[in-house]
Amino acid sequence: MAIYETRCCVVGGGPAGLMTGYLLARAGVDVVILEKHADFLRDFRGDTVHPSTLDIMDQIGLLDRFLTLPHQKVPRLSAQFGDEKVNIADFSHLPVRETYIALMPQWDFLNFLAEEGARYPGFRLFMETQATGLIEKDGTVVGVRTKGPGGTEGEIRADLVIGADGRGSRLREDAGLESIDAGAPMDALWFRLPHRPSDSEDTMGRFGAGTLLVLLYRGDYWQCAYVIPKGEFESLKAGGLEAFRSAIAAASPFEAERMNAIRTWDDVNLLTVRVDRLKQWYRPGFLAIGDAAHAMSPIGGVGVNLAVQDAVAAANRLARPLTARTVTLDDLRAVQQRRELPTRVTQRLQLVMQNRIVAPTLRTREAPKPPLAVRLMQSFPILQRIPARILGLGVRRERVADFIVRAGS
Repeated sequence: MAIYETRCCVVGGGPAGLMTGYLLARAGVDVVILEKHADFLRDFRGDTVHPSTLDIMDQIGLLDRFLTLPHQKVPRLSAQFGDEKVNIADFSHLPVRETYIALMPQWDFLNFLAEEGARYPGFRLFMETQATGLIEKDGTVVGVRTKGPGGTEGEIRADLVIGADGRGSRLREDAGLESIDAGAPMDALWFRLPHRPSDSEDTMGRFGAGTLLVLLYRGDYWQCAYVIPKGEFESLKAGGLEAFRSAIAAASPFEAERMNAIRTWDDVNLLTVRVDRLKQWYRPGFLAIGDAAHAMSPIGGVGVNLAVQDAVAAANRLARPLTARTVTLDDLRAVQQRRELPTRVTQRLQLVMQNRIVAPTLRTREAPKPPLAVRLMQSFPILQRIPARILGLGVRRERVADFIVRAGS
């Protein structure tokens, strides 16, 4: 059995894990990132790169190269309630270089971070390698057991294990960390529809009588999310694919013929929505970040960007003590203290929207009207800067520490 030693082992090759690994390696820390899949090619992951993340890429000098990757720009968000179209958020006034959401396949984002990380000698990315459990000694996590390509077993010994293994995190369960489940009244079904030259390019949510359909313009296709009441996917499937196509046609602005792009149920991907967070993100030798610490609702598409901000906060605090091999519980606690308020506030706003807008929309049999706050935004467009600020930059912005920025210059 192979045993590998490193300063930090990051479990999970998503946005939180790869950004953490990149920043730590840039700061000179020896780091291993474990990704259980052979590649990053998975559809319908978080593809929204908000201004906050673009700003972080700018801080570390990667933005120009990053923006050469294919993407679509979303400078504002709109919605339609019944027949009434409204503007929700205008990002053009944000105090950052790029004032829009970039829609980009997550695999491009992750491949980019992996390639940039590989420039540093301390960056090691092990693909097709799964963490199967924590290794503990005297109550402290000292590494992880692994299963690699072909089922080969091994161990990664590390001064710190960072769990960035997503909302279904195995490591946070192994660590015995208790979570708070805030609940969610909905799930989402993701699928694609072709984009036609006569279509608009507006990214929006369409609120109808008992329906909610989100349309994300992706160049030659629409990435669509059809929101359904929690747990109703199986009954929807039992009704047949043709009935599902008809429901989508009724909720969308497109002709019924276009629904034939949904050929089988395999073209529909279920996202089981959950909103939770850990009471405590850490224990000796272990820290959870990103979705492993706080699963977010898809409302606002903020999950990737909170994960990246977690990564920046973790690297800022931990790079130096990892180098000196002096990481303490106070260091781990400081990461949670830095990121817990933004997490709580963002989840609270998502829950308000879920319970006061989404859930009533799914129950109603009449075309809904815009809520009062949205109507006020139409009368006073300056108010659209408020949701733009929260969605675009987050509740607490993060800046990469100067010593990490300088280390990569």
